[in-house]
Amino acid sequence: MQVSKINYQKKMEEILEAEQKEGRIPHLLLHSCCAPCSSYVLEYLTAHFRITDYFYNPNIAPENEYRKRVEELQRLIDSLPLENPVVMDEGKYDPERFYAMAKGLEEVPEGGERCFRCYELRLREAAEEAVRVGADYFTTSLSISPLKNAAKLNEIGLALEKEYGVRYLVSDFKKKNGYKRSIELSREYDLYRQNYCGCVFSRKEAEKRDAEKAAAADQ
Repeated sequence: MQVSKINYQKKMEEILEAEQKEGRIPHLLLHSCCAPCSSYVLEYLTAHFRITDYFYNPNIAPENEYRKRVEELQRLIDSLPLENPVVMDEGKYDPERFYAMAKGLEEVPEGGERCFRCYELRLREAAEEAVRVGADYFTTSLSISPLKNAAKLNEIGLALEKEYGVRYLVSDFKKKNGYKRSIELSREYDLYRQNYCGCVFSRKEAEKRDAEKAAAADQ
């Protein structure tokens, strides 16, 4: 028996419509991984929420890469025409917490269990920050990437909703050409666009892919 997939985009639209009918502009804690992924998400959600854009990504390495992404996200927020207020909130950069989480999973391919635990690490911190700042909802920009597992992100987010008592805004931001729009906005605002997710493991896989492409081109 085939299990039908959940349309998280549709579910999010239903939530937004319900809030609009109530005439509310709720406060959303948006976990962001980088400016390119956040560009469309901010453009889309600023019509519906007051947003705290939370940058918590201890997985990013090296530190100069982390700093570059922080600066680009702030530059994007300062540049975008935003319908409702957006403020940036930078979390603690604690890479050792990420490496402790990834211990024993170093050789797991990207997109597997190590990534799922990384999702949970960052979303848990986002949920805690949402409680601290009194947000009505929390969510993440991660689902805009075709390389990220939206179903797993939403599963984790909804579990954290029950644990922390703050609503998780389900999403699959890549839908309705969201990913395409993020690329357009990245070009429009000349955003720095990295070629790997962020951690040393994803960087290693990206470098391997680049080497294989270069070798194939030389043949």
